[in-house]
Amino acid sequence: MKIGIIGAGNIGGNLTRRLTALGHEVRVANSRGPETLAALAEETGATPVPVTEAARGAEIVVVTVPFKNTPDLPAGIFDGAAEGFAVIDTNNYYPRERDGRIAAVEDEGLTESRWTERQLGHPVIKAFNGTYAIDILERPRPAGDPDRMALPVAGDDEAAKKAVRALIDELGFDTVDAGGIDDSWRQQPATPVYGLRAGVEAVTRALAEASPVRTPEFSG
Repeated sequence: MKIGIIGAGNIGGNLTRRLTALGHEVRVANSRGPETLAALAEETGATPVPVTEAARGAEIVVVTVPFKNTPDLPAGIFDGAAEGFAVIDTNNYYPRERDGRIAAVEDEGLTESRWTERQLGHPVIKAFNGTYAIDILERPRPAGDPDRMALPVAGDDEAAKKAVRALIDELGFDTVDAGGIDDSWRQQPATPVYGLRAGVEAVTRALAEASPVRTPEFSG
């Protein structure tokens, strides 16, 4: 599969490592330019490209940049993507420690991923936002393993969600359908499922126990 990754930080870098190891064709980009990704490319075999080229031919595109920087992504970042491509949004809103106050989230009550969709101009599937980056490398397990972790996945496009869940299964994790993007507050920071290292049953229960009220530390 052809996969584009926009953002080469902890999550983007480790997804690049795992996906190339699984045989996928990965194009990876960051804000500083492809020349700064030479070491990651040498390590993994991924192709470093400008941000505007990351999605070319991709069936799945991962957007994993700081939340506040999403509006700064260049226009046309999905130009040339495969028909029916899916976009994975891994981002979180951290108003106090990084992003500042974003009125559409605070005042309009948009979920983080609904706001992200507006910036990108394309539907997204929310996944990996509460996953520790190191777990992408160290905690994959085969299907049926009692220690296999489950990740919540939210989105409105059922075909795209199915493709993303299949990719996560290939990476070595179970998934739990967390509903649509308007339900994705259930996996935002400070919810019971955020950072939870557990299986399907516990993740399902944590999603059900979530509160839509933002805790003070994650409110601007």
